[in-house]
Amino acid sequence: MTSTLTDPAMLPGWTTDPAARAAARLDRSGFDPGSDPDAVVVAGSVDEVAAVLAHATATGTPVVVRGAGSGLSGGAVAGAGSIVLDLSGLDRIVEISPADEYAVVEAGVITADLDAAAAAHGLRYAPDPASLAISTIGGNIATNAGGLRCAKYGVTRDSVLGLDVVLADGRRIATGRRTVKGVAGYDLTGLFVGSEGTLGVVVGATLRLRPAPVATATLAAWFDGIGTAAAAAAAITAARLQPSVAELLDTACLTAIAEAGGPAPRGGAFLLVQTDGFGADAEIDAVRAVVEPLAGPGSVEVAADPAGAEELLATRRAGLPALERLGRVLVEDVAVPRSRLAEAVGAIAAIADRTGIRIATMAHAGDGNLHPILVLEPGRELDEQVWACAGEVFTTALRLGGTLTGEHGVGLLKRRWLRDELGDDVVDLQQQLRAVLDPRGVLNPGKAI
Repeated sequence: MTSTLTDPAMLPGWTTDPAARAAARLDRSGFDPGSDPDAVVVAGSVDEVAAVLAHATATGTPVVVRGAGSGLSGGAVAGAGSIVLDLSGLDRIVEISPADEYAVVEAGVITADLDAAAAAHGLRYAPDPASLAISTIGGNIATNAGGLRCAKYGVTRDSVLGLDVVLADGRRIATGRRTVKGVAGYDLTGLFVGSEGTLGVVVGATLRLRPAPVATATLAAWFDGIGTAAAAAAAITAARLQPSVAELLDTACLTAIAEAGGPAPRGGAFLLVQTDGFGADAEIDAVRAVVEPLAGPGSVEVAADPAGAEELLATRRAGLPALERLGRVLVEDVAVPRSRLAEAVGAIAAIADRTGIRIATMAHAGDGNLHPILVLEPGRELDEQVWACAGEVFTTALRLGGTLTGEHGVGLLKRRWLRDELGDDVVDLQQQLRAVLDPRGVLNPGKAI
């Protein structure tokens, strides 16, 4: 059904205020479109979302959907001629079903708030991007966001049962279901997850919750260099162990954290591993048996209590904010087969040496997802040398059998390399699918595909 609201300029959330437009211009990627959007709409209801989209299709006006603006690929940046559709006001947790272990939420719900609400029922929302304290569920769905627990629980798509979507012309559809299993029809839910606001606007979701683990165990190990630490992470997989968290930080990350007031590094690389469930303690002992011979005596620490575990996790989460203090950052997001993780980090270090551009690397080592972060001098723009360096990182990931993006999405920043991974036929087919759902091309034009 198309909304009966036909004049979006009459909506209470519509504004052309210069300060509001400037605030909606950028996301966390730092990419600057060079101008402000024409208007911002802070939606107060799904009816208002439908009104904006119906207007956009009728007039051919581009719409950029925004949640918290925490994206790192330029998917939410907006310039002249566009309307920013801000969904942060759609922030209700509509239902939590403890019996069936699902939640129904609006798109603007903060990830950490959903997890906290689930915890009151002995459950949790498993996806936990590093930005979980500020990122929204809608944004996570748009990019198919990952996080620290992906190694065991998967990315956002693995926790999405169904979606409420407003199409480009203002029609509303519901995809998926509330059951864990269901295969009726094409998987439109999976299609919309990760589509970066180019196929429709996700306004609500039915999400799978999981039992909170009865126990967790956390281990930290320090190594001479990230290559050895990556080899240790691969050895954990080879030993058929399944930690819930396995995270890597290199020397540049550890130094930046220390300079920002964090703990002093005890080595050239840091590996954090967490196990959970009834066998958490036994599993962490098995992890230690794999890791310690590579780290060396005295280089492995097992947290004695939850406070100690949280302190170790805080070190990992502090990595990106600490690097952002040093200058402009370009956060890359490649993934490789886990067995080739050590080869990837070695190749990235060689790229940094060859180009002279500082690259700090952190990784979700449990699933082979690396974040090589180009740290630029204050005031430096994303010039061709920077893009050439990033291109070498992407080429390396593809050469090793990997991908351009594991969890941040393509956005604006990676479109020029997309055909290298997918091939012409696949990209053309995806563009045809996009045209079916958005024939006038108003949804996030210039992004993703």
